[in-house]
Amino acid sequence: MSDDIIEMEKDADGGKLVSYIERIERLEEERKELGADVREIFAEAKGNGFDTKVMRQILRLRKMTPADRAETEFLRDRYKKLLGIEE
Repeated sequence: MSDDIIEMEKDADGGKLVSYIERIERLEEERKELGADVREIFAEAKGNGFDTKVMRQILRLRKMTPADRAETEFLRDRYKKLLGIEE
């Protein structure tokens, strides 16, 4: 390969790399901004008397499939029983 072709490949690869890095940086900045928005919503909910710890638990449960949620609840209840903290 000639030096010109190698330089063209380096430039193309370098350009792709810069593009990937810049896209990732933009998305990370958006995620940071969204995180701040989410924290703001939790603060608002807390100010209105809601328990944000429980809200986070509910959010995790809502992400689960019904089968996974049922299994988690079954295991939680079983562990509570084994530890003697039944309701």
